[in-house]
Amino acid sequence: MRAEPQPVLSGDQGAAPYRPDTPIQKLADWLGDEVAPTEFPAAELRFRNDRWASAIGLSDLPDADWVRHFARFEPLPGNMPRPLALRYHGHQFRVYNPDIGDGRGFTFAQQRDGAGRLLDLGTKGSGLTPYSRTADGRLTLKGAVREILATEMLEALGVYTSKTFSVIETGEELERGDEPSPTRSAVLVRLSHSHIRIGTFQRLAVLEEDEHMRALVDYCLAQFPGPPPPADAPGRDEPAVVLMHQAVERLADLAASYMVAGFVHGVLNSDNMNVTGESFDYGPWRWLPQWDPNFTAAYFDHAGLYAFGRQPEAIRWNLAQLAISLRRLVEAPPLVAAIERFPDLYHHAITRRFCWRLGVESQGLERDMALIGAAEHAMREGQMGPDAFFFAHRGGRNAEGELTEALSGYSAVTDGHPYWSGPAPQSMLIDEVEAIWSAIADGDNWQPLTDKVAAVREMGAAHGQPPLPACHSF
Repeated sequence: MRAEPQPVLSGDQGAAPYRPDTPIQKLADWLGDEVAPTEFPAAELRFRNDRWASAIGLSDLPDADWVRHFARFEPLPGNMPRPLALRYHGHQFRVYNPDIGDGRGFTFAQQRDGAGRLLDLGTKGSGLTPYSRTADGRLTLKGAVREILATEMLEALGVYTSKTFSVIETGEELERGDEPSPTRSAVLVRLSHSHIRIGTFQRLAVLEEDEHMRALVDYCLAQFPGPPPPADAPGRDEPAVVLMHQAVERLADLAASYMVAGFVHGVLNSDNMNVTGESFDYGPWRWLPQWDPNFTAAYFDHAGLYAFGRQPEAIRWNLAQLAISLRRLVEAPPLVAAIERFPDLYHHAITRRFCWRLGVESQGLERDMALIGAAEHAMREGQMGPDAFFFAHRGGRNAEGELTEALSGYSAVTDGHPYWSGPAPQSMLIDEVEAIWSAIADGDNWQPLTDKVAAVREMGAAHGQPPLPACHSF
C-alpha cells in the first residue's frame, strides 16, 4: 500500500532534498549499542508514507531500494553506518525497571527536513538486540497495521506524533499469547524528531553518568531548540533547567492533545515519554466510543492508572521523574518551578486545541474552560464520543441546552471543506480497526486500510494546521 502525498498537514514541509546528518553518533559510545539487523526470510512492501518521505528527500526511492533500506537496513547514503539500539531505563506502571532498552528496534538514520529540523528513522520489529530479554524482537503485522491507523488518525487530529514511515511484511510466523497464533510478521519504520526518552535520563542518573547527562542535555537543546524559560524562572540560564521547561511545555501540550482527540495511549510509562513531546510507540491504544474519563485501553491496566482522564496526571508524574534525574546537574527548586507550570500550560493548551477542533475562535481561558465543561456534560448526557460531538457542533452548529449558552458569543472559523457537510465523522473505534485487520488476515485485502488512510487524511485537511505552541518550533 502506497500512501500518496496529500494536502499539507501538521508539520509537513513538502518536498525537500535528502540531507543526511548524524549528530547522535557523537553520543553513540554510551547512548546505545551497535547491532546487526535481522535477515528476514521475505520482504513484501505493504505501506510507504510518501508524504513524509518527500519531507526528507526519499520519496523518489524505487520500491526495490525502499525494501533494501527499510527491510534489509542497508545504510542510507552518507548516513549511520550501523544501527544503534538505545539504552534506557524507565518506570513501567510506576515500578522502576533497569532491564529495558531498545528490545526490538533501533535508530538507523538521521536527516534534516526542508526546514532544517533533525529527524530520526527508527524501527519496531527489526530483531534481537542486547535488550530483548526473553522476547523475539519481532512485530506482528497486526501491530504494524494498528500503528499505521493510530499515527494517521493522531496526525489528522493535530497530535504531535511520530509518523509510520514504512511497513514491510517479513514472512515469519509469530507466536503471541494475546492474539490468534501463529500470526504474520512485519518490520515497521517510524519517523520522529527524536528517540530520547525520560527513561534515557533516568538510566544516566542511576548509573551516575553526570558528564554523559550534561552532553545529552546539550544535544537536546541544540537539536530541538525552543523558547527560553519565563523571565522570572529561577535558574533559567542552566541548560538542565532550560530543557526541563521545554519538556514541561511540550508534554503539557501532548496531554491536552490526547484529551481533545479522545485518545487513550494505554502505556504512558516513562520509557514511552519522548522529551520532544512527541507521542509514539502504540500498543493497546483506543479512541473513546463515548465520553468516559475512566475508560482504559490496556486489558492489563487493572487499576486504571492510564485511564483516559488520568493521562495528564500520568504525564506530569513522568515529568517529575525527569526532574529527579536532572537533579544530579542542578538544585531542585528550579526544576520544581518548571513542573509547577504544568497545570497552567495544560489548561491553555486544551482550550487552544478544543477551540481549533470545534472550529470556533477562542474567547479567553475562563470562557473556553466553561465551554469545555459544557461539552463534556453534553457528551455524557448524550452518550457521545468526541468524534461525533466535534463533527455535529463544528462552528457552533446544532447546539442545544447548556451548550447553546456556553457557545454564545463564539465566532465560527470560516471553512468550506466538504468534509463538514458529509454524512458522518471519521473515527477510529475498535470494531472498525478489527474489521480492517480481518480483511487483511482473512483475504489479504488491503483496500479497507488504503481507503481508511485516505479518508483520515481528508479529515486532517479539513481541520487544517493544528495550534502547536512555540516550544515545537524545532
